[in-house]
Amino acid sequence: MDQPAPQAARGHATPALSHAEIRTIIVGIMLAMLLAALDQTIIATALPTIGRELGDLEHLPWVVTVYLLTSTAVTPLYGKFSDSHGRRGTMLIGIVIFIVGSIACAVAPNMLVLILARGVQGLGGGGLIALAQTIVADIVAPKERGKYQVYFAGVFMTSSLAGPVLGGFFAEHLHWSVIFWINLPLGLLAFLLVFHSLKKLPRHDRPHRLDLLGAMLLVSATVSLLLALSWGGLRHPWLSLPIFGLIAGSLALWGLFAIRMRLAPEPLIPPGVLHNPVVRMGVLSACFGMGTYIGLTIYLPVYFEAVRGLSASLSGLALIPLMVGTVCGATISGRSMAKVKHYKRLPVGGLFVAMVATGLLAALARDLPISAVEVLLAVISIGLGTLLPVSTVAIQNAVMPHELGTATATANFFRSLGGALIVAVFGAIVLSGSGLSGAASFESLGDVAARSGINIADVFAYVFAAAVAGFGLALAFLLAMEERPLRGGAVRAAEAAIAD
Repeated sequence: MDQPAPQAARGHATPALSHAEIRTIIVGIMLAMLLAALDQTIIATALPTIGRELGDLEHLPWVVTVYLLTSTAVTPLYGKFSDSHGRRGTMLIGIVIFIVGSIACAVAPNMLVLILARGVQGLGGGGLIALAQTIVADIVAPKERGKYQVYFAGVFMTSSLAGPVLGGFFAEHLHWSVIFWINLPLGLLAFLLVFHSLKKLPRHDRPHRLDLLGAMLLVSATVSLLLALSWGGLRHPWLSLPIFGLIAGSLALWGLFAIRMRLAPEPLIPPGVLHNPVVRMGVLSACFGMGTYIGLTIYLPVYFEAVRGLSASLSGLALIPLMVGTVCGATISGRSMAKVKHYKRLPVGGLFVAMVATGLLAALARDLPISAVEVLLAVISIGLGTLLPVSTVAIQNAVMPHELGTATATANFFRSLGGALIVAVFGAIVLSGSGLSGAASFESLGDVAARSGINIADVFAYVFAAAVAGFGLALAFLLAMEERPLRGGAVRAAEAAIAD
């Protein structure tokens, strides 16, 4: 029998929506989430082929980082805009921009155009997942969200299974542009579903100003840092004046961004939200955990092709354990939050296990059989997956209902920022450490490195060591996060929801 959604805490009542009505809303946003989730998984295994066919490996990491950068900058803007003007219209805008960016990516004739088009795509995709999480927070109390976890687990499971395989298959047997053309029918269907299903969505509108200057300072600061990481040791020596200039410029811009946060009437990232200790620690933990995961998803296909000699299709299959395990870990952790008081214990153990497994990859990168690598990737992803729902729900649980959009967007903002920076760090390690110049493709990278006296497997050992550090920082910040009781119905109601 359908039960009304429980009331939100602190005097803000959630309209009495039945389980069937909530399910209708969630189905509408699931396809929008699928667009963003699939885009993150499908491109990873196609990147080596894209770099080879467009004849530009040096700038290939920017295909990923520019998407993360633009989506990072607009995520808080989406949150505030949706708090002011409603979630439905905001999500429809995001879907349209995402489709336009996808078309531009598909027809890109060279790497520069593709990078710019990916930036446009990021402007649309930056709000989709954050808005979906915020909509769930609007209509379902924290302790009751396990009841609907299966829907989102299905979205991410689908993208995790299909994305790497489709990306590798399209790149090897059709054309890499198909990975962007596929967004058109999915995007049009998502637009129609969101348009109709979100009409009953409750609203907590409050007027907000969009901090465009803050967004510009953020993008400029991050681009300067990413350029330093991309060019250092490859185009310019690390101790050269251009690299020092880029780093100094980035620090100055970050300083201006911090001043803007303190002085702006409506800053891009409200200091009040970050002053909340739960939000601050949860955001930093998710930033390093998810950022490291994104970095691994991008460079593991390169590892499989350059070190293990796999084709694009096989590297897609080899990436599946890393993608699927995260969904499994997130589902277990998310559904257990309604049953246990100390919900931090599971992700603390999961991150520790992920660190150990990644450390084994770092120590044995060249010696492990491929089957052992697959097992370790599954362990890493399950361990990391336990962090994701705990950090998100804990952050949402610590703020007022009218701050949900901003708080959720801030969390996704730092996840994407962490991903952009860590992808750049991994790229700097791989490209500068393996002697990229002279390599026609990532498949030939091992031969080029060998001629320079470099073992490409040793280069990836450093990548995995950097991943251990990233997971370690995520664990440290999670341990520092306060564990507040979750709001919502009684434990009995939560247990009944889990049983559904």
